[in-house]
Amino acid sequence: MAKELSAIVKLQIKGGAANPSPPIGPALGAKGVNIMEFCKQFNARTQEQAGKVLPVLINVYVDKTFDFIIKRTPVAVQILEATKVKQGSGESNRKKVGSISWDQIRTIAQDKIVDMNCFTIESAMSMVAGTARSMGITTTGEAPVKP
Repeated sequence: MAKELSAIVKLQIKGGAANPSPPIGPALGAKGVNIMEFCKQFNARTQEQAGKVLPVLINVYVDKTFDFIIKRTPVAVQILEATKVKQGSGESNRKKVGSISWDQIRTIAQDKIVDMNCFTIESAMSMVAGTARSMGITTTGEAPVKP
């Protein structure tokens, strides 16, 4: 018989750097989860992705046990890494802070498509290009798909 789900906790944690301080400690402590056990398991599973921000879904069950799913790095973070920009623009429609090529957009879309709400690489590329646009980053080159 399946365990009864008590709560789902969504967090973004740097790989290999989970510790019981906020935001992890209060979020899991309120649900009655063993925080140190989660930190040990998370750090062991993400040591090869050290320093990267990783979204994680933590399923907490009624008997206070848990399991978690680690997702891919967010698109915005991947765009910042690809363009070597520190942060996006505060006024994305007026001030542009960088540019990204369609090849870079394709690689980001191929990596992230498993977590996205789309079925084709073209629609995933369109979503990544929209995120870049909202960050004040322009796309360079010929668009393979109509944005």
